[in-house]
Amino acid sequence: MKHEERVSKVILRTIRLHLLLSLGILFAVIGAIVMALLPPMILGIVIDTLTTGQALPVFLVILYYIFLALTGITESARESLLTVFGQKITHALRSSLMDKYTRLTTDELTAQEPGTIVSRFVGDVDTVENLFTSGIVSMFADACKIISILSVIWFRNRGLTLVLLVLLPFLFWFTRTVQKRMLAAQIENRQAVGRASGYVPETVHNIRTIHCLAKEDYMEERYDNAIVDSFRAVEKTNFYDAIYSPVILILNAVVVAVVMLFSASGNPAVLTLFGMSAGTAVSVINYISQIFTPVESLGMEIQTIQSAIAGVHRINEFFQLDECSWEKTQINTSHTPENASPCVVFKDVTFSYGHETDREVLKNLSFSVQEGEQVTLSGRTGAGKSTIFKLLLGLYEPQQGQVLIEGMPAAHIPDTDKRRIFGYVEQSFHMVPGTIKNQITLYDSSISMEAVRKTAQMVGLDTVIEQLELGYDTPCTQELFSQGQWQLLSIARATVADPRLLLLDEITASLDVQTEKEVLQALQRSAANRTIISISHRVNAKMGRVIAIS
Repeated sequence: MKHEERVSKVILRTIRLHLLLSLGILFAVIGAIVMALLPPMILGIVIDTLTTGQALPVFLVILYYIFLALTGITESARESLLTVFGQKITHALRSSLMDKYTRLTTDELTAQEPGTIVSRFVGDVDTVENLFTSGIVSMFADACKIISILSVIWFRNRGLTLVLLVLLPFLFWFTRTVQKRMLAAQIENRQAVGRASGYVPETVHNIRTIHCLAKEDYMEERYDNAIVDSFRAVEKTNFYDAIYSPVILILNAVVVAVVMLFSASGNPAVLTLFGMSAGTAVSVINYISQIFTPVESLGMEIQTIQSAIAGVHRINEFFQLDECSWEKTQINTSHTPENASPCVVFKDVTFSYGHETDREVLKNLSFSVQEGEQVTLSGRTGAGKSTIFKLLLGLYEPQQGQVLIEGMPAAHIPDTDKRRIFGYVEQSFHMVPGTIKNQITLYDSSISMEAVRKTAQMVGLDTVIEQLELGYDTPCTQELFSQGQWQLLSIARATVADPRLLLLDEITASLDVQTEKEVLQALQRSAANRTIISISHRVNAKMGRVIAIS
């Protein structure tokens, strides 16, 4: 099962949630473009006024400085609003990634390297933030600025406009070439950093094994190789970045020099295209500087967008990973029969330890669980989930209300009948003196050897047990099985008498991801046609309907 989430959906959702912020960015971008065009125009008028010997109107000077101030204000507003919007995008993306992470199947969780996960949550999300703060919006603004400047220059110096139109395709080709190589180097760097980040937790987790096998040099070499690959990729990026800006600045100077030479040539044909007044020359030089600046920024923005696209692709890949499907990775959650009767009923249950009414753990709690249904008890620590199990096991009676299992008060079920009605799997296995068979049967002579073998086979322990010299008659010691195998034995103990109700108390709390997967698969095989009530804080171990305990 895959949750239909993508980066584009998260972004569109964020835009809708923050519509005023989005409109503010749009108006700030348009305002910044318009305001940037006005000061050079006014400056040209001022120069032409002074060169003709006319009196300079004071309002022109004031207007010039006002527009300069407004240009700075709109640019600042654009950058500030983009920063805020980028943070909104970052928050939304990381929340969606965490939501996805909590729904991953055990197989997918096992396959993910810690360093890669961290890289997606940090590096890739940051690149998507840059997609807006210094990518798409900035590129749109710079492209509009270039078009606007070309339009203004066309009416003041058509020859310069033609020169710029011829030059711009070369600039874009040069920018594209440089940025493609920078993107490739950045991807190499990110991959190398991801490998290096993964080696650190792997080394820490397996440090004892590394020491025992004297593999310190091997692990150090792996880490060093990843760091060297990262440095090489960074050097490539720095090289391309270093040659790009000087080329743009040199072209800027060359274009200004060429236009000035043509405008001063005295040739009537040339002056038709390049002739201009002193004020126009000043404003045109100003516009030339302005048009090369966004062209240079445009190259960086292209690189930012390309880098962000790589991050978007990696995040979308993560969104497409398989999620928990109860029919696939969890306990079998077939639908409850339509006419099923309640298996467990809590009716207005109030309970406090030591009969202290001011410290009630449960108060007027009511819920029911139908036969064949599977539910998870959910709630904060101390909410009373474990107390519910103690009441179901008949260890306590409520001060008020009723706790019924198959219509009988839980505390009044005879001990001889309990094991046929319910099985209880605890967080950790509690060994009894005796053999492996004794651990499963708990010395119940009515349980046949055939049932023991069948149950061990169902949970996946039969092969391990049969390989022991004495098989099921092997005396149990703590070193005989791993922690996961002891938990499998606990499931076998709970199900060997074929109970109709299973109570699962945080059975995977102390297990690693791979062992948890094996235990859940064993539980899936043993849970068919049974009512199951579980307590679990791990998302992958939750099943069926969730009952909130507050």
